[in-house]
Amino acid sequence: MDGYELSRVEKALAQRYPHGMVPDLDRMRELVDLLGQPQLGYPSIHITGTNGKTSTARMIDALLRAFGLRPGRYTSPHLESVTERISIDGRPADNETFARAYDDVAPYVELVDAHHDQQITFFELLTAMAFAAFADAPVDAAVVEVGMGGTWDATNVIDAAVSVITPVALDHRELGDTLAAVAGEKAGIIRPGATVVLAQQPLEAAEVLVRRCAEVGATIAREGLEFAVVDRRVAVGGQVLTIRGLSGTYDEVFVPLHGAHQAHNAACALAAVEAFLGGERGRLDPDLVRSGFAQADSPGRLEVVRRSPTVLLDGAHNVAGAEALVAGLSDAFSFDRLVGVVAVLADKDVPGILAALEPVLDAVVITQNSSPRAMPADELAAIAVDIFDPDQVEVAARLDDAVDAAVRLAEEDSDVGTDSVGVIVTGSIVTVGEARHLLRPASD
Repeated sequence: MDGYELSRVEKALAQRYPHGMVPDLDRMRELVDLLGQPQLGYPSIHITGTNGKTSTARMIDALLRAFGLRPGRYTSPHLESVTERISIDGRPADNETFARAYDDVAPYVELVDAHHDQQITFFELLTAMAFAAFADAPVDAAVVEVGMGGTWDATNVIDAAVSVITPVALDHRELGDTLAAVAGEKAGIIRPGATVVLAQQPLEAAEVLVRRCAEVGATIAREGLEFAVVDRRVAVGGQVLTIRGLSGTYDEVFVPLHGAHQAHNAACALAAVEAFLGGERGRLDPDLVRSGFAQADSPGRLEVVRRSPTVLLDGAHNVAGAEALVAGLSDAFSFDRLVGVVAVLADKDVPGILAALEPVLDAVVITQNSSPRAMPADELAAIAVDIFDPDQVEVAARLDDAVDAAVRLAEEDSDVGTDSVGVIVTGSIVTVGEARHLLRPASD
């Protein structure tokens, strides 16, 4: 029965997909009004930025649980199941909870649809479902990640006392073609009187974000000034950090995630939780901070899913993400030979992504994921041969064949043992989700 219920809801959601961002919150505001404003029934932490949003949200979630709170977490996109987007107390919503949230919202969605030329979108419906599920649970706090941008994002009907803005970069063309324009869209989540946790930003973006905080009277906490990563050591399975937070310094913090970018995400997560729990607590209990971070995870972000040879998954889907991936690989792994499996969406900066990956890849297998927005493998290969040596590039129409080909290429040098070769699957969250389904044991 559970499987049937999920299939029923997935079918209803699919009728509202694909869609683009609609720069209008009228439908979403009307929908939550009809639902009784469930998103205002619990305090929230709102997260935007270009890269690192989901990892930061997951670390905030883990920290809140360590301090005895029951959080709801809303993130996107999902890797394998749409139910992953709505998490309660650290676990994805089960099929029954997910279906109940849909049934609670669906009648009101039909009422809103009847009043507007544009129907409620896939993302708007899921967002309303998350708000309803959190109210029904109930949760002590909501950790809410924007889908795209900020100002017009469906999540921007919450009134968060704490906002987090992870590094801003160019990605979605709808948001603008300059960092200032993109930052302006992200700044739309900043509320008067809120505390804004600001990751290290390019100057052009920082100026916009700081100005918005000043305009609305928000308190700003800037990475590198009010909080910072003081020390970072690579460790087995992750890294050990010393973080200077808003209320104190926390040392010997193990984070089971790879890459310097995740250290910076951790610092933002800690500052957000400090601000959320309130300055009157002073320095947080260091043992609880350590416990929370030790439980954090971020599937599909430099995630090891196989050994001998090592197969990693990373959802880098823009240039900044690819650069962070390359830095993380160099930081945490020592491969003598590394082969990439790459499938991307057609609306991305594909040459930029491939150029960022090229220095660390000995060969690349080009393929295509199942998204209707996927770049065809032959088009992607034509770009790849201009960036890599042509003899470094193979093409496989199917993802499973591409992974097999990459493993073969990684192992083809008989002088290199399987312990020192690797395969990295990347280019899109869709690609990584499909690879994760193929490669992880069914029990996981």
